[in-house]
This record gives sequence, structure tokens and C-alpha cells, in this order.
Amino acid sequence: MATESIGLPFEATSAAAWLVWILPFAAALIMPGIGKISKRATGYVAVGFALMSALSAASLLPLAIEASEIHHQIMWIEAIGLKGGVLADPLSVIMANVVAWISFLIMIYSTGYMKGDKDITRFWFWMMFFIGSMQIIVLSDNLLQVFFGWEGVGLASYALISFWYRDKKKDHVGQEGRTVLGLLDYYAPTHAGMKAFIMTKVGDVMMIAGMLLIFLFAGTFGFKELMGDHEWAIAMNAQGMLVPAFVLLFGGAIGKSAQFPLNEWLLEAMTGPTAVSALIHAATMVKAGVFLVARIGPIVFALGAAGIMADQFFEIVAWVGAITALLLATQGMVNPEIKKVLAYSTGSQIGYMMMALGVAGLSHQYVDGYTAGFFHLISHAMFKASLFMAAGSLLHIVGSRFMTDMGGLRKHMKKTYAFMWAAGLGLMGAPFITTGFWSKDAIFASVYTSGNEWALPLFAIAVLTAIITAFYTTRMIGMVFFGEKSKHIQKMEEEGHHIHEASLSMWAPYGILAVLTIGIGLIGLSAEHGLHHMFEVYLEDSFGIHSEYAKAESSILPDFLKGINPVALGASLVAFAIGIGLGYIFYIGRWVDPVKFVNSNIFFYAIHKVILSRWYLNAIVYWCFVVAPLWLARGIFRYFEKTAIDYGMNDGFQKATAWSAKVVQGTQTGVSQSYLFVFGAGLLFVVLILLM
Repeated sequence: MATESIGLPFEATSAAAWLVWILPFAAALIMPGIGKISKRATGYVAVGFALMSALSAASLLPLAIEASEIHHQIMWIEAIGLKGGVLADPLSVIMANVVAWISFLIMIYSTGYMKGDKDITRFWFWMMFFIGSMQIIVLSDNLLQVFFGWEGVGLASYALISFWYRDKKKDHVGQEGRTVLGLLDYYAPTHAGMKAFIMTKVGDVMMIAGMLLIFLFAGTFGFKELMGDHEWAIAMNAQGMLVPAFVLLFGGAIGKSAQFPLNEWLLEAMTGPTAVSALIHAATMVKAGVFLVARIGPIVFALGAAGIMADQFFEIVAWVGAITALLLATQGMVNPEIKKVLAYSTGSQIGYMMMALGVAGLSHQYVDGYTAGFFHLISHAMFKASLFMAAGSLLHIVGSRFMTDMGGLRKHMKKTYAFMWAAGLGLMGAPFITTGFWSKDAIFASVYTSGNEWALPLFAIAVLTAIITAFYTTRMIGMVFFGEKSKHIQKMEEEGHHIHEASLSMWAPYGILAVLTIGIGLIGLSAEHGLHHMFEVYLEDSFGIHSEYAKAESSILPDFLKGINPVALGASLVAFAIGIGLGYIFYIGRWVDPVKFVNSNIFFYAIHKVILSRWYLNAIVYWCFVVAPLWLARGIFRYFEKTAIDYGMNDGFQKATAWSAKVVQGTQTGVSQSYLFVFGAGLLFVVLILLM
């Protein structure tokens, strides 16, 4: 295992690990200056630096393949002996490449999508700043450094969600005029950015609390140092602080990855440019929480060798993931906005990843769930970034975010139609030909075979979510590309607008990712086995987590499916068939009118209304944490500050002082006999007091 430490010169591999995140920051730093010279050049600079960062990440891949690592440190804060560094191990190298290469493709896409925007320099600055911050999270060797990157991506996310800060009507999300529990369900970019910033900060506060608790006992933030000595964990466990500290760390992941109950910010985040949605809210930032759990999970599991069991932590992770997966999937079934459907899908699929990583810790075969969760992260990053960029092309051409304003577009946008089917099949888990099938099947298998008490209910939720996923994906494609042209499109054509395919710079990036979804899917089982072996070696070498090999049993499956769990495979096939079948009936074949179906029964109508209202969770959040506190603050201001303080204490003191002044003034008569009388009375009073 290759290792470098402070004092040694930079070698090529360690230098590459530093450059992965330094290059995007360098691009952000020079972007304002480039923008002063030529706004057009800023796009070339962004694409060029993104490519160099991706090539630097790619140069680290041999480390991952060999299951070795580079750990290079420099002195950070000398006064307290704190070091900063990069840790390029198989986990971080694979993640860094996912982030870097998808970011590069999105940068290319953005040159077409954002063409002509007058604030383009600011856009490129924040995009590159985000990429650098994300790569710090991925490659850092300690929690404190991770937190700096964590806050960086949060800041960039806020800036990019509210990028169109002038709050024009076309940049809002939601349906204008629609209310839920008396509150308007229609949001401007600036409101959405603020909401994302505040809700993720709730998780960030939890995260830093967990970090400081661990530092208080361990005296270090370093991942390698935490794993090297378990005394800190024994001391924390003795005081009942170990599981709470890691749950607090997981709170940060809940916020960044939009998991229940901090999931409501993700939907409003769709006010940002679609390139932002593809990068931050599909492929990278929302995966930061998954990566954090993948980073700290093995440390928690490995503590079992020291007799420290932390099953509660993994149970919380698994159930938060399962609840989020089902909750957000149901909302994707009914929403009319294409980007919101994809946003719901993103949160739901991240729930799958969390479920797998949680189940891993509840199983004797930790590597199975760990590999399944991370494989799905890679798979999802490809097809979801592709779907978001394709959706951006639709918005760019049609000029509306509502799928009801589309329809019949497959003849006019043939490339986008084909690529959305390919990426959509990945999201649905189309059998044997997509990465999504193999990664989702691996999750099903890891949950089903985990052997813990929660295995069956979690498995049932996973399968139900897969059915819903296939349904809403088919619904999306059916509403956009099938049926008759909408009145909106007809009006556009009457006004002389020609519906056409997106430009090459836009469709090529999502086309590449769609093709990779199918291409890698064709060898998906081999890819999953290779990733499994790599993580198996990594977990054993770095954490001492051994894999147990069960005796091979005869299987009813053919040889090319060797190693596949037949129950998980059957569930995958059934879920896909039911979901796409129902979607076809309602939205492609149009055999049943979904509007008439919903309105035909009071039960269906009520369920549709509840789900469309986001299960009322968003409205409840606003009532509890926005409206009610504002009412309370206004009540305090009106009845305490204005009445008790201003009119009561302040006015009362003023009037009392004025009355006292008048009393004193009344005693000043100017008659000497009166003064002598008062003086004598006072003197007599003093004498009487003294005689008593």
C-alpha cells in the first residue's frame, strides 16, 4: 500500500490527488478576470479546467484497481499541530472520477444551455467553486477538512439555486395560485435558495456537533487516526456517546442528501438552471451524504471487533433511506413539472443507497450492502445527470417546465427521445441491459439476505418503490413524447416557433451518459463483481473487515447469472414489469384516461390530492417553523414590546417622572415663611426619631 506523509516531496500520484480539487478552485479564482476580457472565453476556461481535473482523477484509477492508496499530508495549523491532507483510496478515487467526469460533461452542456446569459461569468465561478468544494469532501483525510468542503458546496448550492435572483415568473417552481393548507405552493428562486441554505444548515449543525464530540474523546479528526486506535470509541461507548455522535454526523448527510425529514428543500431547488440541477442536485452534492456514510460506516462497523456494537446507527441509516425512498417516489407519480419529478426521483434513489449502506452494517457480509449502495450511486449519477440535461433541452425548446405543455415530441426531438428512453430504462431498472438493473438488484439481494429483523419490511419497501419508479418514469416519457401536441406547442407553432432538436453541445453530453448506462449495463454483472472484489480488499486492508464466503449452492438460474439471488432477481423483474405496464396503460397506450381514473373514485381522488400536496409535509414544515414563529414574533412585538415596553414601561416611566416633577415644582412657592415651616417640621421629625 503506497503511503506518503508530511516531509516527503510530492510524487506524481499525490500531486494528481491535490490537483483534482485545486484546479477547479484555480478556475473559479481567475474567472472574474477572464470575464472582464471575454465572457465567451469563460466557458472554454471552465471546460478546460474541468477536463484537467477529470484527467487528474483518472490518473488515480490504477490505485483503485490495485486496492492501494495514497495518503499525503501537509501542516495545516501549526500552532495546534493540525495537518491537512488527501486520502486517495479506492472509495475516494472512484467517487472523484464520478464527480469529475460528469462535471466535465455538464460543463460542455452548459456552454449551450447558458449561452447568452448576461450573468454567465458568475455562473461559471460558482460551478467551478462547487466542483472544487465537492472534491475536497471526497479526497480529504479528516472530518474538519471535509466540513470545509461541505460548507463550500452548501454556499455554491445557495448561489446557484437562486442564480436567477430577479425572481421572474418563468423561473419560479410550483403552480401559480395553488395553495396547500392555506399556504401558497409557488416559490421564487431567492426563496428556494434561502430554504435550501437554512434546511441544510440544520444538518450541518448536527454534523459539526458530532465531529466535536468525536474530537473531544479522540483528539483527532483524521480517518486513519480514528481507525488506528479504538480507545476513544471505548471511552465514548462507556458514556453512551458513541452512537449519538455518529447519528449527529449522519444528520449532516440527511440534510445534504435531502433525506427525510430534511428533504423538502430539494424540490424548490429546481429554480436553478437545469445544468445546476444536473450537477448539484442529481450527480454530486446530494451524493455527498451517501459518500460520508460510506466513509464513516466501515469505521463504525469495524468497532465491532473491539466489542463495540453500534447497530442502532445502521438501523437509523437504513430506515431513513427506506422512508425517503418510498415517500418521494410516491410524489413523483403525480407532479406535473418534469424537473420536480426528477428531483423526487433523486431523493428516492438516494434513499436506496442509504438503505443499502445501513443494511450493510446489520449484516455479517458488510461488503455486499456497501458495494450495492456505492454501485447504485455510480449508476444513478450517470442516468440521472443524463435525464436532467435532457429535461433541460426540453425546457429550452418548449419554454415550459410542465409536462402537460409538451406531448408528441418524439418526432421532433428524436435524439433526446432515444436518450431519455435509455437513461429512463436505467432509472426503471430494465432487466439485464442497464446499470440501474444490476445496482438495484444488488440492493434487493443485500437487503433480503442480510438476516436482520428488519430485512423483510425493508425488502418490501424497496420492491414497492421500484414499481413506483418504473411507473413515474414511464409516465414522464409518455407525457412528454407520446400523444397529441399540447395546446402550448400548437400555439408556439402558430406563432412561428419551430420545435427542433437541441444543439450538439447540449445533446452530446447526455447522449454519452445514456449510452454508458446501456453499455456498462450490458456487462453490469461483471462490473458489479469487479467493484465487489475491489471493496472487499479495501475493507479488509483498511478496516480489518473480513468477508465470509458461503458454500456455493445449486441455483435455478443459468450460468451467466451465477451469483445472483433468485428472489431478488424475481422481485426486480416483477417490479419493472408492473411499473412499466401500468405506465404504458395510462400514458403511452392511453387506454385509460388518468384524469378520469383519479376522479372516478373518492378514494383515488383523495390519495391523489394528498400526494400532490406533498403529503402535507412541506406545508406542516412552513406552519411549524415559519408561520408559527412569525406569528409568535409579531405577537411578542405587538403585545409585549409595543404595549408592555413602549406604552407601559416607557410611557409609564415618562408620566411618573413628569408627575413627580410637578409635585416637587408645587412645593417651590417662593414664600420664606413656608420654607421655614417645612424646615422646622423636618427638624422636629429628626429630633423625634432620635429620641425614640
